Amino acid sequence: MTLTDGSSEKLLLKLIDNADVLLLYVTPQGEVSLANKKLCDVVGLPLQQILGNHWSKILYHDASGNIQMQMFKAMVDDVITYRRSNNFEGVVVDKSQVQKLLSWGIIPIYSETQDMEGILLVGHDVTEIRQRDDALKKIDETLKNIFISIKEYALYVTNLDGNITYYAMGSATLLGWEKSEIIFKHVSLLHTPEDAKSDLSYMLEQVRLTGQFETEIMLVRKNSEQVPVILTINRFLDSQGELSGYVFMAKDITERKKLEYQIFQSEKLAAIGQLAAGMAHEINNPLFVISGRLEMVLEEEALNDRVKQDIGIVINQAERIRKLVDRLLKFARKSPPKLEALDISEAIEGVLPLLTYHRLPAAHVEIEKDLARGLPVIKGDLNQIQEVFLNLLINAHQAMPEGGTLKIISRDLGNRFVEVRISDTGCGISEQNIRNIFMPFFTTKKDGTGLGLSIVFNIVKNHGGTIDIESQIGKGTTFVVKLPYA
Repeated sequence: MTLTDGSSEKLLLKLIDNADVLLLYVTPQGEVSLANKKLCDVVGLPLQQILGNHWSKILYHDASGNIQMQMFKAMVDDVITYRRSNNFEGVVVDKSQVQKLLSWGIIPIYSETQDMEGILLVGHDVTEIRQRDDALKKIDETLKNIFISIKEYALYVTNLDGNITYYAMGSATLLGWEKSEIIFKHVSLLHTPEDAKSDLSYMLEQVRLTGQFETEIMLVRKNSEQVPVILTINRFLDSQGELSGYVFMAKDITERKKLEYQIFQSEKLAAIGQLAAGMAHEINNPLFVISGRLEMVLEEEALNDRVKQDIGIVINQAERIRKLVDRLLKFARKSPPKLEALDISEAIEGVLPLLTYHRLPAAHVEIEKDLARGLPVIKGDLNQIQEVFLNLLINAHQAMPEGGTLKIISRDLGNRFVEVRISDTGCGISEQNIRNIFMPFFTTKKDGTGLGLSIVFNIVKNHGGTIDIESQIGKGTTFVVKLPYA
C-alpha cells in the first residue's frame, strides 16, 4: 500500500485509526502489518505486540483446537486460493473476557501487476444487533406460543380473490387443516356450500364498505364436521393503506352453545316439572278412589270368574298408572340430594349387579370396564348417583338388541371434575332426537315412558355436574357425565 502524498497518508491513517470497525491488514502468510485503534481496544494489546504476529493469535489467544478460528482460517485460505472476497461471522473474547460477535469482510488486495499483496480484514461488532434480533425472536416466539395455545381461536388472511395467504394462530387445531393443505385455497372451503354461495360475498362486501363484519356462523372442519363460531372479518391493508385482502378471526363457541342448550333444557324441564307435579296430584286422587272401589268390588262373592278377571286387568292397569304418576312426582320433586363423600368408580361397581334384575335384550353384551382407582371423591347422594348410571347402562343395553360392547370409563379430568363415559356400539341416535333426548315424555322405545333420561338430567344438574351425549348413526352412543370434586 503506497501513498505518495505525506498529508494524504496521515489523513488516511487517522481515518483508519478512528474508524468504528476493526481493521487488520495481513500478508498472504497471515502476519499483521497494519491494525487500527478499535482492534487494539477490543483485543487489549498495544499495536507493537500486534504487528508482525499472525492474525489468528491476535484474535484468538488460544488458537489450538478453536473451531471458530479454524473456520475463519478456512475462509481466509479460500480468499487466497480463489482470489475472491469472503465473509465470516464469529465470536472473539475481548480484553474484559466478554464475548463479541463480529461480522468480518475478508477482502484480497492486489498490486498493479495483479499479484496478491495482502488481505484486508474488516470486522463489524454486531453483538447488540444480534441480541436485539434474538430478543425480538423470543418475543415473536412467545406471541406465537400464546396464539397457538388459544385453541378456541383461528386466524387466517385472504387476498382480494378470497384465496388464503396466511393461516396461523390455532387454525389447524380448530379447523383440522394443516397450513400446507389449505394455503392458497379459496376461503369458501371453510364454509358450508349454502353460506359460501350467498353469505360469504355479502360479508366481504360489508367489510369493504364499513371496515368490519361480525356474525355467528358454522364453519366446516376438514373432516366435514361443523363448528359454531363467532366470525370477525376486518380489512387487510398494504403499506400504502390500500385494501389488499381480509383478516378472518374465528372464535369457537361450541362450549357456549352447549351451556346455552343446557340452560334452555333446564328452563323447559323446570316448567314441565311444575306442570307434571300438578297433573300427578290431580291424577292420584281419583286413581286412589278407583283402585279402592275396584278392590271392594273384587271381594264380592257373587261375581263370576270372568268379571273378576276383567276387574283384575283394570286394577293392574291402574297400578301401571300409579307407577307412572310416582315417576312424574319423582321427576318434578326438587328435594336436595343427601350428600356424602363418594368414589365414583365404586358407585358404578355397585350398580352393575343390579342389571340382572331388569328386562334386557337376550343378545350377548360384553362389558368392558376401565374404572380409575383413587379418584378424587365427589359429594353426592349414593342412591341418586347409582340411579343415573343404572339408567344409562340399561339404555346402552337396550340400544344393542343384536348384542355388542358396552364400555364404562371413569377418569380424573384434572380441572376439579371427574368424568364417566358410558358407550355402546348400538344403532346410534339421530341429531334431531339428540336435541330432545332429555325432554320428559320423549322416547324412541315402544314401551318407554320418556322420563328416565329427564330424571338423570335433573339428578346430574342438582349435583353441580353436566351430562352430554355423543352419537353416530350405525356406530353407537356415548353419554358423558362430569361431576365436581367434593
